[in-house]
Amino acid sequence: MNNTTENKIEPNVSYSNNVSTYSDNSDASTLNSDVDSFATKISWKTETIFTASFKVSVFDVAAYIVKIKGAMTTMKLHKLLYYCQAWSLVWDDQPLFGERIEAWANGPVVKDLFSYHRGLYSINNIAIGNPNLLNENQKETINSVLNFYGDKPSQWLIELTHMEKPWKQAREGLSTTDRGSNIISLDSMAEYYSSL
Repeated sequence: MNNTTENKIEPNVSYSNNVSTYSDNSDASTLNSDVDSFATKISWKTETIFTASFKVSVFDVAAYIVKIKGAMTTMKLHKLLYYCQAWSLVWDDQPLFGERIEAWANGPVVKDLFSYHRGLYSINNIAIGNPNLLNENQKETINSVLNFYGDKPSQWLIELTHMEKPWKQAREGLSTTDRGSNIISLDSMAEYYSSL
């Protein structure tokens, strides 16, 4: 990535979707062959992410965020992860991690990470994450997100996600207080944030 950290949070960011797409009726042998030959495959139509091809997990990204920013509420961590994923789709043309993000009443949540820290209000360590697995480009993306969103309080981040289209689309038919576990699609994130 040639962008400097200062230039990453800009309102006019371009996005190009150069990831191959497959529909539900794709020929299985073609799909298997392509998966073997590509590092990452995403089916934008069905939101299938072949997580085995991801070298970085949400736990690794979370561990890096906590290492840089220190202890924080779990709600804030989830919102920062959401924005890291969104801006990685725009700036790097690929997801940062393979785990899905759900549209919960308090904003975006990565259920896999929630299961890990369930019952905790704040977190200061992600023992199962390895921040050393992140490459320099991924760190640059995360650092840019943290520079912009990292000092905002949890409630501010929740309210911001509630105003944005990806969370609203995933929550369609639910009130803001209803429980829900609809997936926030990578497509909706890439489309929305690339238009800012």
